[in-house]
Amino acid sequence: MPLLLLIRHGENEFVKTGKLAGHLPEVHLNERGQKQAAELAEALKQLPIKAVYSSPLERARETAAPLAAALGLEVIFREGLIETGIGDWAGQELKTLSKLPEWKTVQNSPSRFRFPNGESFAECQTRLVSAVESIVKAHKPEEMIVCVSHADPIKLLTAYYLGMPLDTFQRLACDTASLTVLMLSDKGVLLAKLNQRPPFSFPMPEKKGRGKKEASNLGGTRTATDGAEKPG
Repeated sequence: MPLLLLIRHGENEFVKTGKLAGHLPEVHLNERGQKQAAELAEALKQLPIKAVYSSPLERARETAAPLAAALGLEVIFREGLIETGIGDWAGQELKTLSKLPEWKTVQNSPSRFRFPNGESFAECQTRLVSAVESIVKAHKPEEMIVCVSHADPIKLLTAYYLGMPLDTFQRLACDTASLTVLMLSDKGVLLAKLNQRPPFSFPMPEKKGRGKKEASNLGGTRTATDGAEKPG
């Protein structure tokens, strides 16, 4: 099965101000987010990426666009990659939401929580996995594909493929414009990268008469502890 590159969208004002955007329209990348998207495109454009999929929300579309353009590809939008449906919590500040009694359930037992007039985390995870499985089945083994999504969706997907209980997915980190890489195969799943930002290090594909070569200009990584940011 393909190598799956999960990218969180770049920074937007909701992330910067500590608000949750959810499915709200017209949440665009800010200046830093646009720079992050350009840096991702520059860092990944030499990879043999076969397709770029994206959540339909603006902040994800605007992150996917520079990379797709650099690769000569069209962005393919998938509703299944959209942000968690947080219902009535959309547009509200984290500092306000964190004072609600329900917040303890969100943090400690998310498997038991449903956003008011929105999704449960279990429903969101099921939706995301269904979308990703549909995407990877459309590609040949060993192909490399990109999915641009959001913080909780990427953490929920990573937790699922690693066999982590749903209640532990919040322990994973996913900063803006970060990359998480899952190597999917019939033999299992390997988490190759988690919450990393450019520059990256990837083994370049093998060519006839040559062995694998490390892409020197993609060298270097950041760890999951670098610059943790708020969801969005």
